[in-house]
Amino acid sequence: MKRQDFKKMKIWQDSMEITKEIYKLTSDFPKYEQYGLIQQMRKAAVSIPSNIAEGCGRGSDAQLAHFIDIAQGSAFELETQLYLAGQLSFLDQEKMDILVTKLTTLQKMIDGFKNKIS
Repeated sequence: MKRQDFKKMKIWQDSMEITKEIYKLTSDFPKYEQYGLIQQMRKAAVSIPSNIAEGCGRGSDAQLAHFIDIAQGSAFELETQLYLAGQLSFLDQEKMDILVTKLTTLQKMIDGFKNKIS
């Protein structure tokens, strides 16, 4: 397997955009969530592009697929956290819907990429 330049990958680029949006969004959450939901959402968001990049730096398709799986798991974790933030009224329905749509699109792209390398 030839190593991939993760910076050119649409799944990495889109996941970086979502991560930036999560950081901006969570800065408006209540301060008492600093070590709770804010930290969890940021960690899950950062994990997505980080694992895509790490997988691209590995030497085999099997290793890449493993890290893509981890990125996908983090994407689903973040989706759950977005729903929770909405239910706790930390963000409005419109913002939540927009982010969930972006995340769902990314999840489908990650699946497609994994299918391509498997």
